[in-house]
Amino acid sequence: MNTGNSYRRLITIQIIVIIVVIAAALTGYYFYNQSTLYLKTDDAQVSGTQIVISSPATGKITNWQGNFGNTFSSGATIADVETQEGNKVVDIPIKTPAAGTIVQSDAMNNEYVAAGTPLAYAYDMNHLDIVANIKETEINDVKVGQQVDVYVAGQSGSLSGTVSQIGLATASTFSLLPTQSTTADYTKVTQVVPVTISLQSTAGSGLRPGMSATVRIHK
Repeated sequence: MNTGNSYRRLITIQIIVIIVVIAAALTGYYFYNQSTLYLKTDDAQVSGTQIVISSPATGKITNWQGNFGNTFSSGATIADVETQEGNKVVDIPIKTPAAGTIVQSDAMNNEYVAAGTPLAYAYDMNHLDIVANIKETEINDVKVGQQVDVYVAGQSGSLSGTVSQIGLATASTFSLLPTQSTTADYTKVTQVVPVTISLQSTAGSGLRPGMSATVRIHK
């Protein structure tokens, strides 16, 4: 009786070991296959061309329409700046340099501003893209034209994209506080290179600049 129980226990243990070995092998193959076919990073975010709307002259803002959420075509007048020219007061139109939707408004009517003061910021919400930071040790695997699967936080499913631009400098190169060693001790830090991924029209997608994303680049 005891011999039978021991035999069954031994068979059960062997079956469990075989299952664990198979599962480990399949897992290892999956991750190897993924690393061979794809380059993946979660250091990415939704981006786009930021449109800065500035005052063309020094004076008082009037007829301000650049409120949050308003959309304008390229060259549209969103306000005037009342300024003094010689002995007369003139209104100079404040125009949008490109089509976009106001995402931040810093101006109001009757406010006095200097020439060049940023009044609002906008993005073309129909043509957003993704900027992914790829490790310098992996950047040689990235090529313009590669297909990309994009997963945006809070969004269901994935978006299809294409690598459209590979940075010619690391992200830290333009940092306000670039990495520097102030002592004799130096710790090497892996740098990242920004890669721009173009998406098809993002109209109505719910994407917003700054949203976190994960990308999977097809090698």
